[in-house]
Formats: sequence, structure tokens, C-alpha cells
Amino acid sequence: MNILVLGATGRVGSHIVSLALKEGHHVTALVRTPSKMNIADKNLYVKQGNVLNIEDITSVMANADVVISALNTDGTNTLTESLPLVLQEMKKRNVYRIITVGTAGILQSRLTPSLLRYQSSESKRKTTRAAKEHHNVLKILERSDMEWTIVCPTYLPDGHYTGNYRVERDFLPEDGTEISVADTAEFTYQQIQCKKYVKSRVGIAY
Repeated sequence: MNILVLGATGRVGSHIVSLALKEGHHVTALVRTPSKMNIADKNLYVKQGNVLNIEDITSVMANADVVISALNTDGTNTLTESLPLVLQEMKKRNVYRIITVGTAGILQSRLTPSLLRYQSSESKRKTTRAAKEHHNVLKILERSDMEWTIVCPTYLPDGHYTGNYRVERDFLPEDGTEISVADTAEFTYQQIQCKKYVKSRVGIAY
């Protein structure tokens, strides 16, 4: 399978790249700074570019079967500005599967189910900026005809891979407080072969 990974040099993204290569997939990574990519493999193609540049996106979409976005917010609007460009190029190439890494803030609140967690007292975050950006991503994907899945981790320490975690559609697993980067990446990567959570948000926690 040919997998396009956005945010491939980040904490979750780099784990996803490693997992895909380990299983023999071909991975294309669109990165701003190739020197930050600390992985070398014959099946890895690293393209220097910017997700806000349509020509760069076009150049890496040609052979993609699936897109995984582990981009973070970085205090900018990169997620919501780049996603329409990515979806546009995906549609041109008849690529419909996209998996993104979001935040538990955009899951439904257990205390007030009509609200998202970041909009309710359930969230302990002091700022909602990142959650609002991820919420906008959700809205864009919901309006699209893509087969999307948003993996929504809570607090993300580096930690180790355990393979022992809970997931729940639309909600954060009850009393979940954290999930490691490695386990989040593993579940995200698994979704390339899984249709169970198409057009869904998935909460993940221990």
C-alpha cells in the first residue's frame, strides 16, 4: 500500500511512518524540514514541501492509496487551511480514505452530551484554541464525501507501546486520562485496514 503521511516528523507521525515501513508499505512524507526525518528506508520517499502549497500536495498525491495526517496545530490555522487542499487533490486522484489525529476535546461530553468536551466543564484545558481548530477539521470532513476517521487521544505522554488501551466511538473511554504517543500511533496506523470507524471520531485512552 502507498501511504501519504502528513506531519511525519512529529511525535505521532514518526511512529506511524516506522510502523508502516516495518510492514513493508511504501510511505511518502511531505515535510518542511527533511533533516528532522530520522528514518531511512528504501520504501520511504521524503518530499520537502508545505501542506499549504497546492503544488506540493499534488506532487505527493500521485500514487497514494490512503492519507494519514498527524499534523498538529502549532498555534496556527494550518490544519483548516491545508485540509481543503488535501481533500481537493485526493478527490482528483480518487483517493477517499483519510485518517487524522485530533484531540479528545472534539469528542462528545459525557456530562453534557449535546456539547463537545472542549465546550463543556468536562475539559480541564485552559485554552480552547487547538480544540476549535480540530473542531473545524471535523466540520470540513463531515461535509466531504471522504471515508474519514479522526483518532482523538487525550493527554499524550511519550510512554511506550503497550497495545492495551480502550477506544470508543464519539466519546473518551470513561475515566480515561492519558494514552501514549506510541499506542496512539499504533491505533491510527491500524485504521488503514479497518473500516469500523469510517466517518467517526474515536476516543482512545488507557
